[in-house]
Amino acid sequence: MKDLFKNIGPGTLVAAAFIGPGTVTVCTLAGVQFGYSLLWAMVVSVIATIILQNMAAKVGLVTQKGLSGVIREELKHPLLKLLGILVILSAIVIGNAAYEAGNITGGVLGINTIVPHTVIEVGALSFNYMSFVIGALAFTLLYVGNYRVIEKSLIVLVLLMSFTFVITAVMAGPSFAEIAHGMTSPRITSENVFMVTALIGTTIVPYNLFLHAALVNQKWHGAEDIHKSRKDTLISVLLGGLVSMAIIVGATAIQSKEITSAADLARSLEPLMGEKAKYFLGIGLFAAGITSAITAPLAAGYVASGCLGWGNDLRSKRFRAVWGIILLTGVLFSAFGIRPIVVIQFAQVANGILLPVVVLFLIWIANKRQRMKQYSNNLYNNALAVVILLFSLFLGAKSIAKVLQLL
Repeated sequence: MKDLFKNIGPGTLVAAAFIGPGTVTVCTLAGVQFGYSLLWAMVVSVIATIILQNMAAKVGLVTQKGLSGVIREELKHPLLKLLGILVILSAIVIGNAAYEAGNITGGVLGINTIVPHTVIEVGALSFNYMSFVIGALAFTLLYVGNYRVIEKSLIVLVLLMSFTFVITAVMAGPSFAEIAHGMTSPRITSENVFMVTALIGTTIVPYNLFLHAALVNQKWHGAEDIHKSRKDTLISVLLGGLVSMAIIVGATAIQSKEITSAADLARSLEPLMGEKAKYFLGIGLFAAGITSAITAPLAAGYVASGCLGWGNDLRSKRFRAVWGIILLTGVLFSAFGIRPIVVIQFAQVANGILLPVVVLFLIWIANKRQRMKQYSNNLYNNALAVVILLFSLFLGAKSIAKVLQLL
C-alpha cells in the first residue's frame, strides 16, 4: 500500500482537473434526465482518457519535455509552427482563463450549500468573498512552487471528493442491476446525443494531455519509469471515472426536472437523505472546484512555457506570471458574477479544434522511432489511437457546431 501511494501523483492531478464543476453539473443533468442509461458513455470516455493520457505521459518521459515543447520542436515549417502555437495558446491559456471563473464559482457553490450567505454589499457594489478565499488557497499552493506539495494536496482533495460523491450515491439507494445494465448497453438517440457528447467531452480534456506530459518529469526520471506512470494513470483516471458515475447515480434518485446544478441536487436529496445531503454534496463540489482552480492555471503555465521556450521552473517569474493572471482573472470574474461569454465561446471553438490536432500529433510523435526509440507505438496502440482520433474529430465538430448555433 505504501508503494502504491508513493507512485501515485501526476495521474491524480489529471483526475483533479477533469472532475471540475462543469463535470459535476453535466453528470448531474445526465442522471436527472436519463437515469443510469448514459453510464456507458463514462465507461467509453474513461477508457479513451486512459489511452490518451498514457500516450502523453510516455511522450513526456521519453523526450523529457512537455508536449507543447515537443510540438514547438517538431513543427519545422515556420507557418505551421506559428499556427500550432497560436491554437495551443488560445485554447489552453486563454481558455483556462475563461473557465477559471467557473472553477472558482463551483467551489463557492459547494460552500454556499452549507454556508449560504457569503455575499458582501458595499454601496451599489456586491461581491462574494468566498471567491477570494478559494483564490487565496489556490495562490498559496501554486506560489510555493513545490510539485510534491501540490501533488499531495490534490491527492487529499481528490480522495475527499471521491468519498463524498460515492457515499452520496450509495445513500441514494441505487439499483446495482440497472447500473450494470447502463454501463454495458451503449445507445445513442437524437434525444441523448448532446448529453453523450458533453459527458465524453468533459472527461477527455485537451489541457490534461499537456499537463500530464509536463508533470511526469517532475515525478519520475525517464522512460524506465513508464510502467509506474501507467499504473498511476490507470488508478487515477478510474477513480475519476468512478466519481463521475457516482454523481450520475446520485442524481438518478431525483425525479425532478428542475435540477440545473449540483447545489440543486444537494437540496433535492434532502428528503431522501436528510440534512446531511447538503454537507456531502457541498464538500464534494467545493473539492471539485478548488482542484480545477489549481490545475487550470498550472496547465496554462506549462503550456506557455513550452510554447515560448521558457523551461518548466515552477518558481520562475514568467511561469508564476502566467498562472497568476489566470487565477486573478478567475477570482475577479467569480467574485463579481461576470461571465465572459464571448471569451468562453472562443475558447470552446479553440478547444474543439485543438483536441483532434493534439491527438493526431500524439499519434505522429508516438510513432517516430528517432524520438521514441523502442517505446514507439505498436499496431494495437495505433489502432486504438485512430479510433479515438475519429472520436475526437466528432467531439470537436460538435463543440464548434454548438457554439456557432449560439452566435
